[in-house]
Amino acid sequence: MQTEITILIYFVFIVGIGVYSAFRIKNPSDYYVAGKKAGLLPVSGSLLATILGGSALTGTIELSQTRGWAALWFLFSAAIGLFLLAPISKYVSRYGNYTLPELLGKFFGRKAERFSTIIIPLAWLGIVAAQIIAAAQILQGLGFISYQNAAILSGLVFIAYTLLGGQLSILKTDTLQAVLIISGLAALLFFAIQSPEHSQVEPLKFSALFNSKFSLVDLIVLLMTYSVTFVVGPDIYSRLFCAGSEKTARRSIIIVASILIPVSFALTYLGVYSGKENEGIMAFAGHLLPNWAYGLFIAALLSAVMSSADTTLLTSSMILSELFSGNLEKKQALPLTRWLVVVIGALSLLISLYITSVIQALLLALSFFSGAFVVPVLCGLLGFKVNNKNVIWAIVFGGVTALAGKLLTVFDYQSLGNGLIILSYFVNSLILFIGHRSGNTSVSTYLKV
Repeated sequence: MQTEITILIYFVFIVGIGVYSAFRIKNPSDYYVAGKKAGLLPVSGSLLATILGGSALTGTIELSQTRGWAALWFLFSAAIGLFLLAPISKYVSRYGNYTLPELLGKFFGRKAERFSTIIIPLAWLGIVAAQIIAAAQILQGLGFISYQNAAILSGLVFIAYTLLGGQLSILKTDTLQAVLIISGLAALLFFAIQSPEHSQVEPLKFSALFNSKFSLVDLIVLLMTYSVTFVVGPDIYSRLFCAGSEKTARRSIIIVASILIPVSFALTYLGVYSGKENEGIMAFAGHLLPNWAYGLFIAALLSAVMSSADTTLLTSSMILSELFSGNLEKKQALPLTRWLVVVIGALSLLISLYITSVIQALLLALSFFSGAFVVPVLCGLLGFKVNNKNVIWAIVFGGVTALAGKLLTVFDYQSLGNGLIILSYFVNSLILFIGHRSGNTSVSTYLKV
């Protein structure tokens, strides 16, 4: 009963922050990017809390239970992506305002911007759903609520919190949530190392980083579908857009990337440990921790999920609102964004009721996004000359190729699926650079031949 009361208090507190922040919103910029005045601590805390969402925490543990120490690569790849983003983050802050599609519009024109405002929110439905799935699994693990009811409760809280306060409420709570996440993991790690079962955990060796269930090809695919979304990602960029300066954005990225490395070791160890016990993370945490520490751990997990869910939900809603309003600065854009928070949140909730694997929901969405958008965005940021007429075709063919590859891996056609995922980058690049010198040859010309 004590844990249930703690969770209720936590949810009420989160919604209360949303209500408080709602009264402090004076203009659209406050709601979308917290006035673009955030300092190093709130940006770093929000970025860390967003990355260590339920999909990262439970996803790493889920992977380590089946793939052992090779699951280290999951958050390692996230850190690699952030280190790659650091030197180009100044361009993101310089050219961007509110959303990733705005960047595409500046680089490739209005058609590319409009097309991406449709595609990105569709792909990000799976990301929001992954957070709801993670929250539902956490609550279900406590044994007092079913998965379906837990998903509905979590989804409603996410929607209400994001709807009310926007980025102001998100930045206010994310730093606190980041502290809770790290503290909860530290408590669980401490008690796990002190337990007798610690001696039975498989030791970490270099050879354990790859095994029959995770090969070098799998790592390449992970880098191309997951790591790259930290170089080009709407939720990551939304944190950078809140920063008060380019220097703040860059420093925040480096700090968070450095923190992710020890966190990856801690999460993977916990997954390997819990795998030995043949129990889920909630069950073995309940056996290990005293009541006070168990409550802290639950709050940490819910904080992780909340911070990632609200960011991805708001980002998707902003992108779609920009499509319908034409400009987020317009008066009607803010109420429209709030309506879309409800719609996208509800659709994600429906997905979470039918897909219960965090990793499956996450990687399907990220596969399409990475195949579609990574190459065009990097070309724009780095100033590469491409054929603007082909950008939409590159997004479509690159995204569909990557998604098809990921679906094949789900149905155990690993080699063919991985090959298609890798091929998607070459397809995207080839289409982008077709006829770029003359500037008058588009893919549609080739398709008519």
